[in-house]
Amino acid sequence: MKRTYRSVFALLVGLQFFSCSSIVENLNVDPNNPTASTGSLLLTGTEIANMATQEGMASRLTTIWDGYASGADRQWLDYYNYNVTAGVYDADWNLVYQATNANALLTIEKANALGNRKMAAIAKILRANALATGTQLWGDIPFDQAGDIIKYPSPAFEPQATVYTKLLALLDDAIADLKSGVGTVTSEDIHFGGDATKWTQVAYTLKARLQTDLKQYDAAYTTAQTGVSAYANSLYAPHGNTANVNQNAYFSFLASSRTGDINAVGAYNTTILNPTSAKYRGNAKTIETARFKFYYLEVGVNSPGKIEPNTTGTTGFFAQTASFPLVTYQENILTLAESALRSGKGFATALGYLNMYRAWMNTGGNINAAYLTAGAYKYEPYVAADFAAGGIENADGITADNALLREILEERYVSFYGQHIGWDDERRTRAEAYGIKLTPNNGTQLPWRFIYPQNELNSNANAPKPVPATFEAPAVYK
Repeated sequence: MKRTYRSVFALLVGLQFFSCSSIVENLNVDPNNPTASTGSLLLTGTEIANMATQEGMASRLTTIWDGYASGADRQWLDYYNYNVTAGVYDADWNLVYQATNANALLTIEKANALGNRKMAAIAKILRANALATGTQLWGDIPFDQAGDIIKYPSPAFEPQATVYTKLLALLDDAIADLKSGVGTVTSEDIHFGGDATKWTQVAYTLKARLQTDLKQYDAAYTTAQTGVSAYANSLYAPHGNTANVNQNAYFSFLASSRTGDINAVGAYNTTILNPTSAKYRGNAKTIETARFKFYYLEVGVNSPGKIEPNTTGTTGFFAQTASFPLVTYQENILTLAESALRSGKGFATALGYLNMYRAWMNTGGNINAAYLTAGAYKYEPYVAADFAAGGIENADGITADNALLREILEERYVSFYGQHIGWDDERRTRAEAYGIKLTPNNGTQLPWRFIYPQNELNSNANAPKPVPATFEAPAVYK
């Protein structure tokens, strides 16, 4: 299993930089004798492809556009200032389509031939995760016609609203497959070893994510009730310590391939987490020192003397072996908090979920134990009076509901560090009165989307014309 994981991951690294072909093309495939092992290899490859999709440009570019980090040198200083050309997105579009989507479809085909509904379900969830990322970042994307280059050499782009509907249906199909109890998956699943309960919860949380994007808060609240119920059930990308094989992709970028290109100087997230900052979000019930140090180095090693994302040893958020969050307990419980408030479940219900999250954080949460020193963290429960006018979370005298919403949105922002879903939240709430309010890195506008990749524009006759620009909002965020 370890050898398979490393070999497929190495192929993915090559894919990111050099290739548009399938990560498992002609790899141990006998077209005349499909076997369970072939389906298993495809599943592992699809999982690693999705890991690469979530940790690629989806993570790095949105991180510097959403105030988690800063572009500091070479191309990344241009990207930070929103000067990004279409060719920059080629590799990450390929990760969504050539790597994850195409191989997920092959896995589903093999699993169905074997009658293995569990394997098909996992592949459907992975496909949904990748294509959801695609539509969140680019807007309208190919869906039905994607993955069959022979039949559809120029796959049609579908409206973003249609894509969301189909993604929700795909996740429902996956949940039904898992609940059937039919099929076996073990070590080829590098995330959960085939645990159907954990995959079912992940599917529900991912579904709630999409409903939140659509501002279907009542549906999101219902869905998240059966989402990821414990940190141990979160979907993370596992990593190791072998360079160019299985190490954390962000670590590889920050500490190896592009040292100094990204730091965190002036990043908004540092200002609200740093106890010495005038914008510090801490109060009598909240101490963020441990989380700040887990996320950031105040005197960086990759950008000497400057604050930067923490890649330290085995303890930093982006350490070489650090697992990367994909679909988590943190997301699910905070979705329950926000959607409860927005869907009319009441202030007390929403506050209860926020305090449930804070209670978990008060035990250390997802912060590495190395930073959990005495006095470095505190997340005591809030009470209603804290959100009343003049309370510790309402110094500006807004309504209690709005003060609680503001706190939930800020907690989501801080908790989604490194993930593109932080940028999804910022765009979803940008026009609202409360939420994360960023100052543009350059000019007077904040970016709304990734532009379509140059290879797709050159090769697909159905690519959108005119091509939407960086500052044009996708339909779901208008």
